Amino acid sequence: MRVLVLGHGKTGKLVADVASERGHGVHVLDAKENPRGSALTAPFVAGFDVVIDFTTPEAVLTNLRACLAVGAKVVVGTTGWYNSLHDMSALALRKEGALLHGTNYSIGVQVMLKIAKQMAEPLRKAGYEFKIEETHHVTKLDAPSGTAISLQQALVGAGEVPITSVREGDVPGLHIVEAVSGADRLLLTHEAFSRRGFAEGAVRGAEWLSTRKGVYDFSDIFTEL
Repeated sequence: MRVLVLGHGKTGKLVADVASERGHGVHVLDAKENPRGSALTAPFVAGFDVVIDFTTPEAVLTNLRACLAVGAKVVVGTTGWYNSLHDMSALALRKEGALLHGTNYSIGVQVMLKIAKQMAEPLRKAGYEFKIEETHHVTKLDAPSGTAISLQQALVGAGEVPITSVREGDVPGLHIVEAVSGADRLLLTHEAFSRRGFAEGAVRGAEWLSTRKGVYDFSDIFTEL
């Protein structure tokens, strides 16, 4: 499989490494080589089986439009663009391409989201109050994180759930759901030791997407990987 990786930050570099380890041909484009998506011409994109984007909220939409417009298969690991998800999904379907999106490509986080959804309503009925805290590296641009927002949505049965965002050091990602009653406290925690879990999930997602068309959420397909 030929993989085009957009973004040469810490996660993008790791995505490229993981894809190479899994036997795929990899080409990486950083921001300097792809200003405003200018490198993503139809002939260039056609040379790849899958595109994986780990860029920035400012760059991702331009990249998506360029790739999906020519029917490419795209995995998006970048967050902070979901207000445009409907439009990008419609473009992918119209051009008979493929789009896999997700706020977090860690299998552990996906399981955490399912647990959060299961515990929300019974704990709320028992009088528990919820809050979310997320910590990421100082260079992460969006706050709250996409994962924290997904957790908040998973806890829909828990009422209004506040999110506290912390940006410090080089933290890959720490998410804590806290449920507190007058009698006790329950903590649901996911701590990433590195970005490798995100990279492996994205590459495995790309392998899955390479034979498909349509629009998919990683949370719906991760058990198939």
